[in-house]
Amino acid sequence: MIILFWISIFLIIYTFVGYGFVLYLLLKLKSLFIKPFSFQKGQELPTVSLLVAAYNEAELIEEKIRNTLALNYPKDKIQFIFTTDGSSDSTPDQVRKYPEITLLHIDAREGKMAAIKRAIPFIKGEITVFTDANTFLNADAILELVKHYQNPKVGAVAGEKRILVPETADASSAGEGFYWKYESLLKKWDYALYSGVGAAGELFSIRTALYQPVESDTIIDDHMIAMRIAENGYIIAYEPNAYAMETASADVKEELKRKIRIAAGGIQSILRLKKSANPFHNPIFTFQYMSHRVLRWTITPFLLILAFILNGIIAFQTGAVFYQALFGLQIFFYLLSLIGLYFENRNIRIKALFIPYYFCVMNYAVIAGIIRYYKKNQSAAWEKSKRK
Repeated sequence: MIILFWISIFLIIYTFVGYGFVLYLLLKLKSLFIKPFSFQKGQELPTVSLLVAAYNEAELIEEKIRNTLALNYPKDKIQFIFTTDGSSDSTPDQVRKYPEITLLHIDAREGKMAAIKRAIPFIKGEITVFTDANTFLNADAILELVKHYQNPKVGAVAGEKRILVPETADASSAGEGFYWKYESLLKKWDYALYSGVGAAGELFSIRTALYQPVESDTIIDDHMIAMRIAENGYIIAYEPNAYAMETASADVKEELKRKIRIAAGGIQSILRLKKSANPFHNPIFTFQYMSHRVLRWTITPFLLILAFILNGIIAFQTGAVFYQALFGLQIFFYLLSLIGLYFENRNIRIKALFIPYYFCVMNYAVIAGIIRYYKKNQSAAWEKSKRK
């Protein structure tokens, strides 16, 4: 029982903190022997197709269009495609106002992956950039993404997701903002070591020629598209200077809904990405993938429960002060989370309580997502999340 407890504790700490330290040390070691790839200035820019899949985004779509058309990239080298499949509001009509944009629309709602598949034959660019309808890009985002394709080993480039966190932020805003700052650091180090292990749909790009259709029932299409390219031996680069800005979910309930969907998609992707989990295929990439993704999306949330129960039993049976103190710290952490829930429900903003509360929400979402996936209750059709 004690051995199982310490294995659980080790894996929990490694998943959320330890992997970052290991990455940092490996990068220091790598820097002694290998120089990073250097970009050349003045290189001819590739042609780009920017694809936006939007569903019922009438409130934001014109702002998104203006942001898109203002991107700093040669107009003769960029193509804009918006697909609005299934939208029942005025989203398609608003897009039609802009002749610079190719609009693809059908009334049927078959999911985001189906919409992307339908758009692929219309893409003309050497590089395809995917971005969400509710995010806004910095002016040089495309320029920053495409420079990585100077390296022939790069098959996809992920941009950075930035959460706008106001001073009056609730737990969903502050927690998500803190999480994405830490995630961005890990992504930067992942790429510096070898490769990223996925991409967020807010902003990522691929070499168009490397695109592989993924199953139409895919829940997290962005991750799967990028990972299928990586499984063929290409690198997923990461560029923090190309970023997509969005507000956090309207509240923790909306954020929880989104996280559960991502968790269901996570377990689906793990079951399908067999090469990524095979250390004989690419050992470094598998190490990164298992450490950064698989542990988070599978056993670690369950280990949190197991460690708590085992710690309580050991502390009660042995009476050892050390284990009692550890159990007390666990109880204190979860009490902080419950207090955070109490204050959140009453719109009381105490930021010190946001992180433990958000941490628990995230791990609950993984468990709920796994259950939902195996019950086959998660649709591939994307759900419009309420935003602040």
